[in-house]
Amino acid sequence: MINIAKPSIGDEEKQAVQKVLDSGMIANGAVVTEFERKFADYIGAKYGIATNSGTTALEVAIRSLGLGKGDKILTTPFSFIASTNAIVYTGATPVFADIDSNTFNIDPDCIEDKLNEHPDIKALLIVHLFGQPCHMDRIMDIVKKHNLLLIEDCAQAHGALWKDQKVGSFGDASAFSFYPTKNMTTSEGGMVITNSPEVEKKARLLINHGMEIRYYHDVVGYNHRMTNISAAIGICQLSKLDNFNLARNKNAQYYNENIKNEYVLGPLKHESVYHVYHQYTLRIKNNRRADLIKHLEKNEVGFGIFYPISIPEQKCYEDMGFDSKWKFTDQVKNQVLSIPVHPLLTDTEVKKVVEVINDFR
Repeated sequence: MINIAKPSIGDEEKQAVQKVLDSGMIANGAVVTEFERKFADYIGAKYGIATNSGTTALEVAIRSLGLGKGDKILTTPFSFIASTNAIVYTGATPVFADIDSNTFNIDPDCIEDKLNEHPDIKALLIVHLFGQPCHMDRIMDIVKKHNLLLIEDCAQAHGALWKDQKVGSFGDASAFSFYPTKNMTTSEGGMVITNSPEVEKKARLLINHGMEIRYYHDVVGYNHRMTNISAAIGICQLSKLDNFNLARNKNAQYYNENIKNEYVLGPLKHESVYHVYHQYTLRIKNNRRADLIKHLEKNEVGFGIFYPISIPEQKCYEDMGFDSKWKFTDQVKNQVLSIPVHPLLTDTEVKKVVEVINDFR
């Protein structure tokens, strides 16, 4: 079976974890601090605050910007639900704008429409979906024009570039995930990135029970800390991230050049981006997705549907009164199908994926 995803863990990670275990300092400590510094430097930002998941990183980022009950935050309806859950956790209200069907990212024109409809929106939360950056020139113009706070969800875009700038360095705060299927992992974990000392201070309080001085709690906080064990893995993974992304791009390029099937549309990449292909997501035409899935299963090729329904349609939100119809989101949710693109694929496996898809009739 060719798996849709597979973490790349080597001897370096195992040795780094063993070193932490042998030290006896396995909770949050100096190794986490080192990982925070190295990851922030990699992104091109001043501060990194490590957390125990990408979801907590996103919630902490939102709270640290002073957003909460009564505030409206504009975001995408086509993403993993954590991007909206984090807004809901804070008591803020999500507002949705439709996506660009070519990139799957939130559409700047739709952002403008929603801002005209809801002039009291305070912040914009964008998701760099599947490893492709949003259109940051347009986004930054909109943010400045409407005086919005900007939060970047970079859970799927470690190392991705808009022109020459890494995603995660544009916003007032951003959040990364290090779940095992991401472009790099810490097993579980996340990171808040910011250039603001005020946001950094608030985030550190929030992840550590509201404490700056032990047993003195300045705010009601949480236990969202990362462990030294996870950070040790993260430091090793960060040193390999660029090579991981190069391998993903190599596999994606082979797919771009060789997948030729009348029912299959490959992903479109904006000319100004470095796409890191967290997912290589096809669009399947003529309602043939279910048939192609059967064909992939028969030939032992892994796949994923990210995402089968929009966030506003989720059952957990049915009482919140969200709009449930979206022109482009509703179109692509019935077409998307992701195929293996991870860096552990062999050339033989990549060629097999192409052959299986091209054989589909």
